[in-house]
Amino acid sequence: MSFPFFAGRASGRTASARRNTAVIPVFLPFFGCKHRCIFCAQHAQTGQGDVPLTDILDAADRRLAHRAEAGLPPPELAFYGGTFTAMPLREQTACLEFAARALGQKRIRAFRCSTRPDAVDAAALSRLRDAGCATVELGVQSFSDFALGASERGYDSDVAAAACARVIAAGFALGVQLLPGMPGVSTTVFLEDVRSALRAGADMLRFYPCLVLSGTKLAGLWRAKTFQPWDIDACIVALAEGWLLAGEAGVPVIRMGLAQEPALAGAVLAGPAHPALGARVMGRALLLHVACCAKNQPLAGVDLPRACQGYFWGHKGELRREWAALGVTPETVYFTNEDVFRLHSR
Repeated sequence: MSFPFFAGRASGRTASARRNTAVIPVFLPFFGCKHRCIFCAQHAQTGQGDVPLTDILDAADRRLAHRAEAGLPPPELAFYGGTFTAMPLREQTACLEFAARALGQKRIRAFRCSTRPDAVDAAALSRLRDAGCATVELGVQSFSDFALGASERGYDSDVAAAACARVIAAGFALGVQLLPGMPGVSTTVFLEDVRSALRAGADMLRFYPCLVLSGTKLAGLWRAKTFQPWDIDACIVALAEGWLLAGEAGVPVIRMGLAQEPALAGAVLAGPAHPALGARVMGRALLLHVACCAKNQPLAGVDLPRACQGYFWGHKGELRREWAALGVTPETVYFTNEDVFRLHSR
């Protein structure tokens, strides 16, 4: 038996999401934020304290210059953190002029930004388009009105859906960021959030499991025992199922979990944090996918793309026993240079 594994869709808007391009992040923690969300501690998440915007852009300029001098291909520039389109116009213009200049000099091949669903009006999108922005990522977090209210996001699902439509209509690739496990988001709600994001036309997704970080309002709720984060095992299964839903729609999940900054490790009080979270999720997703396709019939072997080799057995071999139950052992799994799986039935 053979079948393609998430061949994906191809379109003009998704092309930028499907290439292997280096990304130069420009972190703007809390820039443009009207208030601090109950789960947010961006200084810990980015490993960056209060830094003037001029210093941030100067540092990005040096990185781009170093890459150009080394003969490396142009990367993509990404403005992360904060609420980009709600930044004061002077700061926003400085960022956009910096990115537009880098584009014109061919020092970058594209740039993107992240913002909130309630901060993408026509004027903001027009400024982004005029500067050459290719991708807009929306920190939707959830499409559940109950969860959005419980997490004090300040908008509802209608606003989130309308923002997605507005970004697409303006010609941008759309990224949707989800926060599985935040207040009000069960595993069931999260999977519906993934479906909602796909229905909204997302070209790419990010899954950031909710962590309890010191210095946040959520930490107080956790200490008062009114909030309980997901445990790591439930999180891995839920994200694997969400990854499969996205894969079936041909939409990549481009990030799972926060980057492992040293400051973040010291700030995590509770929640599903793990340095190999993405690999563990993909390993679990692959196991679930093959088990479904095998329809509970023991396998004589399986051929897999070589790209799966790094996570196939799971973190520290945690999936070996479950693969063995399917009839897959080190002697019956073959990694190839093909892009399809072949299941060999007994």
